[in-house]
Amino acid sequence: MTTLVVVRKGDQVAIAADSLTTFGDTRLAAVHDRTYDKIVRHRDTFIGLCGSAAHQLVFESLLAKHADLEFTNKSAIFETFRKLHPILKEQHFLNPKEEEDDPYESTQMTALIANGNGIFGVFSMREVFEYTQFWAAGSGREFALGAMHSRYGQLRSAEAIARIGVEAGATFDKNSALPMTLYTLPLTGS
Repeated sequence: MTTLVVVRKGDQVAIAADSLTTFGDTRLAAVHDRTYDKIVRHRDTFIGLCGSAAHQLVFESLLAKHADLEFTNKSAIFETFRKLHPILKEQHFLNPKEEEDDPYESTQMTALIANGNGIFGVFSMREVFEYTQFWAAGSGREFALGAMHSRYGQLRSAEAIARIGVEAGATFDKNSALPMTLYTLPLTGS
């Protein structure tokens, strides 16, 4: 579980995440985890993943092997995840089953994406959303959303708003903890 946020404000985008990994009742804090960063970089795009800890290693492997993956806009992100789904099943042994009546197979992961074109979210059925201000994912998302909503108009930068979101998640969600990792980029797209 995690608190993961993306923010867009002015000419800046930010993505941030807490650093705690949990296995049931066991907590792996950043002080004990050499690689606690939940955000991966692909060219000028930052991708934060939540769900199984295995997702990060799988996604890093996919990014290394498939340099042609695009995250520039909503359509490109959808096509990227559509292209990756059979690879996840065949090469990484993804179990795509969630509920019996689901309309599509699941990728079993949630991702938030930040790049110079904006901020995006991808959910298990490969639903892609582009956000105008901010969004959060993971077990601390409700706390992060509330904090960012209450301070968005008052704070001047995407970075400051992202910090508030992750701090709220880490304060109130039992499966999130500081320190956080945070990345900012200039907004270049329209």
